[in-house]
Parts: sequence; structure tokens; C-alpha cells
Amino acid sequence: MSDKVEKTDSSCGCGEAGGSGGFCKKAGRNVLITGGAGFIGSNLVRLFVNKYPEYRIVNFDKLTYAGNLANLKDVEDKPNYVFVKGDICDFGKVLSVFREYSIDGVIHLAAESHVDRSIKDPFVFARTNVMGTLTLLQAAKECWNGEWEGKMFYHISTDEVYGSLGFDGTLFTENTKYAPHSPYSASKASSDHFVRAFHDTYGMPSIVTNCSNNYGPYQFPEKLIPLFINNIRYGRPLPVYGKGENVRDWLYVEDHARAIDLIFHKGRAAQTYNIGGFNEWKNIDLVRLLVRVTDRLLGNPEGFSDKLITFVTDRAGHDLRYAIDSSKLKNELGWTPSLDFKAGLEKTVKWYLDNQQWMDNITSGDYERYYEEMYGRR
Repeated sequence: MSDKVEKTDSSCGCGEAGGSGGFCKKAGRNVLITGGAGFIGSNLVRLFVNKYPEYRIVNFDKLTYAGNLANLKDVEDKPNYVFVKGDICDFGKVLSVFREYSIDGVIHLAAESHVDRSIKDPFVFARTNVMGTLTLLQAAKECWNGEWEGKMFYHISTDEVYGSLGFDGTLFTENTKYAPHSPYSASKASSDHFVRAFHDTYGMPSIVTNCSNNYGPYQFPEKLIPLFINNIRYGRPLPVYGKGENVRDWLYVEDHARAIDLIFHKGRAAQTYNIGGFNEWKNIDLVRLLVRVTDRLLGNPEGFSDKLITFVTDRAGHDLRYAIDSSKLKNELGWTPSLDFKAGLEKTVKWYLDNQQWMDNITSGDYERYYEEMYGRR
């Protein structure tokens, strides 16, 4: 069975098709979204597929442990959506996708992103985040061949490349010097530099955005919020690093997707935009709020799951504080977060509790069987 899923809809009537699937090449852009089956990626793919029916959205994902096609069941039959399974480090495969689908825009989200995993195996992070990004850039350069008009390479990065802040109220800006402290953030910093180098060397239109911690539906449950919601449900420990005093800026994933959409279409090439929630929380305060919200929605007495909070040995090289200044994005393009954090957190907890089957499947590996049933063995 092929590792790509296509539709055949040539109903626009213009008589011109571009690439496979009978999709009308004149209708709109051909956008490659890497990592589109992951957390942020699936939320972005859903937004683009539904908002831009005239676009062809090509979701390119390796389907590692964090990639789940069940995240996109509601759009998998849309005529403007194509899924292609592949590794961003496979230059031949990436090049063939660029050529077959006449890709003119890239939104690059595919990445290894969990700091704890990077500490255990930095080679995987260097391969995927650095060499994978370079592979995509080189494929874009070869296919676009200096014809830059209407092209864009949009690279999604992280606030962690900036290092760590103190408690003095300072914020990361687009001019903050890079100072990565973990193998994960070092690999992302390197990939950011490659994107900018391709602009400076070859003239490739590119944008880099650095975002704060995302939360919301479809996040793999190794991350704090979905992990703790699930642990509270089953009465399992809630491991908090150190004393829980590390501070993070939290951004609802759908607000991040809206920002990406806006920047992709209206952002200035060769620019960096920071995307943050203006929403700082100490880890321990977030965990206590999460316990209260989850207990209430489960019908537990107030304080019922407080006993699950367990302080554990701090992570090696644990950055103290991240906080992003999104003023440039607000002032240039008018973007601001739409959700109050407490409302967003309640919405998020309710989603995971209402979608326990999704959680059980992704933690048990059943979603791999879903893929095999739908599209053949990998």
C-alpha cells in the first residue's frame, strides 16, 4: 500500500490539475506542513484545510510516537488534504514531494521536542532537528531554483533557544542573544541558523518564529498538562521537578495556529517573530490549578488529588524562567492571544477527560493499528 493518501476531486472545472490527485493547481497555494500529525501540526493542518479550501495542504509526517493520524480524522477525507508518510531527513523523498505537489510554501513543525528525551539521546535530536531542517531547505532551494516570488519557508522554533531568564521581569525579544542549555534547544538553535543562512546566502524567503509552551488538545501525554490530567484521573503521582519554581509562559495551541496563519500570509520575509501567551506561571502553581480544575470536573472533593504532587530530583540544566515578548507580532500584524489562561486550561482539561479513548489509544499504541487499517502497513 502506498504511504500517501490522496483524493481525486477535479470539480473546479478549469481543466488544469497540478500533481497527483486531480487537485486544481490554479485554485491556490500548495503548502507542505511537516509534522502535521503531531500536536501543534494537527491543529494547524485542521485550521488550514478548513479555512483555505482553495489550497492543497500536504501533511508530511514520519509518524513517530508523537505523530497520530487519529488527530486528523475530521479532515482526512477533505479534497484539499493529502497525507504523505516520510522522514524529513530522506532527501529523495522530500524532493519528490516538492516536485509532485508543486510546493510553494513550507511550514516546518516536524521536530523532536521533549527535553528529557534529548538529554538521554542527543543524536536523535541533532539528526531530526538539524539535518531534517537542512534537508527541507536544500529541497526547497533545488525546486524553487531562485524563483522566489510567491515562495516561503516558515520555520517554527522555540523560546528555549534564548536560554534562561531570572525573576527580574526581563522578556525574550527577537533580538535576545541565543544561549541554548539543553541538547533539544541547541538542536533548534542550529536549525534556526540554517534557515537564516539560506536566506542570506541564496535569497530564500524565510521566516522563523519562536514560541512559548503550548497547551491544548491532541498533545502527546509526555508533556506536563496532558500527563498530569491523565495521572489525576487514575490516581498516579504528579512528579514536579525540584521545588516547582521554574516559570513558563503558556500559549493555547489554537492561538499559536492562528499566529502561524497570520505570519505565513502577512509576515515579512527574513524576519523573526516571537509568539507568547503573556501568561507566566510557576510550575507548582500551574500544577495546583490543574489539580483543582481536574478534580472538580471529575466530581472529586476539593483538594482530593493534592496528595499526588511529588517533588522529584530536578532536571539537569533546567532553565529557570522563559517569558516571551510578543509586542512585535502584536504591533505589526495585530495578533493577541484569544483565551484567558484559566478558561483555556478548563477547556483543555475537559477535552482530555471527554476524549479518554484518544488518550488510552495513544498511550497503548492502538493508533498504529488505526493507521494500518486505514492506509496499510507502514
